[in-house]
Amino acid sequence: MRKELIKSIAYVKVSKYRTNVLLSIDKELKMPSEIAKETNIRINHVSKALKELKKEELVECMNEETKKGRLYKTTEKGKEIIKVISKKRNK
Repeated sequence: MRKELIKSIAYVKVSKYRTNVLLSIDKELKMPSEIAKETNIRINHVSKALKELKKEELVECMNEETKKGRLYKTTEKGKEIIKVISKKRNK
C-alpha cells in the first residue's frame, strides 16, 4: 500500500466523526443535514469533518457556490479509503 494512502487511512480512522461521515457519503451525493441525521452526529461536527475530509481530498463539494443545500461526494481517493475501512469493519 502506498505511504500516502496509509497516512490518509490513519487520518480518517483517528476520528470517529471523519470515519462515519466518509462512510455515510460512500455511494451517493449527500447534504450535511442528511449525513447528520443518518449518523446521529451533530451538524456542527459533520461540517467540521467534511471540511477536514475535503482538505485531504477525500470528499468534494459539488455546488460550492451554494450556501444552503451543499452536496458532497467521495473522491477516488476517498473511495479507496472506504474500501480499506469497510473491509476491516465487516470482519
